[in-house]
Amino acid sequence: MDRSSLSSSAYADLVDLGRRIYDRALIRREDELITDPRGQPIGWLLDTRVPMLDGDLFAEVGSVLADRLRDRDVHQVVGYGFGAYPLVCSVLADSGTPAFKGGLVRDEAKGHGRRRLVEGPVTPEKPTVLLDDIINSGRSAGQALELLRAENFNIVGMMTLFNFTWSNGQSRIEEDGVWVDSLLDLNLRENKKSSSDSA
Repeated sequence: MDRSSLSSSAYADLVDLGRRIYDRALIRREDELITDPRGQPIGWLLDTRVPMLDGDLFAEVGSVLADRLRDRDVHQVVGYGFGAYPLVCSVLADSGTPAFKGGLVRDEAKGHGRRRLVEGPVTPEKPTVLLDDIINSGRSAGQALELLRAENFNIVGMMTLFNFTWSNGQSRIEEDGVWVDSLLDLNLRENKKSSSDSA
């Protein structure tokens, strides 16, 4: 979505929504022990499942994402990982038209039943957007793209709540031929842990 096309009040509403999600998702070391994947203590993290599994924000986020997807004429979404699942459901719950179809991506195809990698009523040939809560290095998104493309999915874009702009995730995904749209860009500046500066 071209943010410059938004009215000043619509832009302010978008910034406000992004900051409310951020404020609810932010977990600090002072509040509880948090670690990186190697088990080392870290100062903060964003747990987007906290705001996205709260009914107050769920519908609002779904409506914003659905509008942005419809602006791009995309009506099919998939999610990979726990952070993405509530986003997929929030878009599907939007009451606008046309309605969306959604899918959830597994790490590997299920060994029994329908033995699918992607669950849900999605169709590989239709333009599809990958939803995720955060784009940082782009490794997880790259893995999801690889899995989906192996199943012949036409992945045209990726939509996230947060883009960590100090990392190269967005450019990594865009170099793979997929557009990236984030609700809020986050930057590290000087001695600050993080700051939000755009919607």
